[in-house]
Amino acid sequence: MRESTVYVSPWRIDVILRDGVQPHTSIATLCRAIARALDATGAPEPSSIGLILTNDAELTELNRAHMDTDGPTDVLSFPLLAPGTFPDHPGKAAAAPTSTEAFVAPPGRGHLGDIVVSVERAAEQAAAGRGGQTGDVQWSTRDELRLLVTHGALHVCGWDHADPVEEAAMRALEQQLLAQER
Repeated sequence: MRESTVYVSPWRIDVILRDGVQPHTSIATLCRAIARALDATGAPEPSSIGLILTNDAELTELNRAHMDTDGPTDVLSFPLLAPGTFPDHPGKAAAAPTSTEAFVAPPGRGHLGDIVVSVERAAEQAAAGRGGQTGDVQWSTRDELRLLVTHGALHVCGWDHADPVEEAAMRALEQQLLAQER
């Protein structure tokens, strides 16, 4: 296992690369994609976020434990802050008021949550033409990983795709962010 920390001001991205996992692109490329998503969502600054690059076996375990779903998935996000912490966006469900006081971030660098990606699943999806937002794109593993970390970061920042309006807004933002670096 390799651990590293990448700073893309004002963000700190703590990266874990599991043994035997080949990232197919530079860690810096993935961290820049995450930073763009954090910038775009108005995440509280400065903050940290975790990125774990792993395999299908670990995602299968996490998927079963946290999503009650059997089998691997490509990305899971584990946000630590409530969606209401982040600015509104199209389709965002109204946050249930839990207090009459606004959220106040603790001083210093708070942790937003973690993104866990199966590099194995990303490579398979890309090679088989099951990548992209629609699941029918054949492109590089690098591009699939950039999409997955962007998607995961948006989930950490309160975005979802259960509501059709929010899904359309999320997909459009992903495309905009991915177009910023080729």
